[in-house]
Amino acid sequence: MNFEEAMEALQKIVERLEEGDVPLEKAIEYYQEGMKLSKFCSDKLLHVEKQMEQIVNQKGEFEPFTIQEEK
Repeated sequence: MNFEEAMEALQKIVERLEEGDVPLEKAIEYYQEGMKLSKFCSDKLLHVEKQMEQIVNQKGEFEPFTIQEEK
C-alpha cells in the first residue's frame, strides 16, 4: 500500500463513521483500522520530511538544509 492508497482508505473510513448509523462494534473496527492507516501515513510523511531536510550539494553529497525565516 502506498501513501495515496492509505489516505483514500482512511477517507472512506471517516465518511462511514460520519454517517452515524454504524453499529458500535463495526465503528470500533473502523476506528482501529483508521488509526493504523493514520500511523502509516504519518510515518511516511516523517520519512519524507527527513529526506527533505537534506539537499544534495554540487559534489553529489547530502548536506543539511535549513529554511531561513524572514525577520
